[in-house]
Amino acid sequence: MPDLSMTDPAPHLAAVAAAMAAPGQPGAGLQALDQALAATVGHKLFTVLVLNHAAGQKQRYYTNQPEAYPTGGHKPITPSGEYHDTVVVAGRPRFLHDRADIIRAFPDHPLILSLGCEGAVNVPVRWNGETLGGLNLLDAAGRYDEGQTPLLLTFAALAVPAFLHITRNWTETSA
Repeated sequence: MPDLSMTDPAPHLAAVAAAMAAPGQPGAGLQALDQALAATVGHKLFTVLVLNHAAGQKQRYYTNQPEAYPTGGHKPITPSGEYHDTVVVAGRPRFLHDRADIIRAFPDHPLILSLGCEGAVNVPVRWNGETLGGLNLLDAAGRYDEGQTPLLLTFAALAVPAFLHITRNWTETSA
């Protein structure tokens, strides 16, 4: 696994901020976020899950691996479980450190493991005290740890405008 610990996040944060201000939203901003997270924290699989609390639905809105994890399609929000309690209600990242955590947390773990992903972090995107959705990064076991929380939450804060746009214009289409 490459050592990304010395990567200066400042230019990547600036690139995401600039992309969020540019035309072509929310796609341009989410793509920049994907690239910035890949360059700083790292990931093999990156998805964006958006929650529409008013409709009681969630949608995978962005993915860097559309063949394995396509976008679109609404599903009901499940108001229980570790993801919901940690990410949605408490507004904290959920860290999955190894293969056993992946198997325990994801019903689709065979697909996740087949992509070489044995670790994950689900990062809440929050606005005004509410979780709008999450940034989901998956990679090798041990890739993610609690020490990355400040950087991950900073990237999540930069994603707020995209999430607000998506939920305001809720559709079956993706970025």
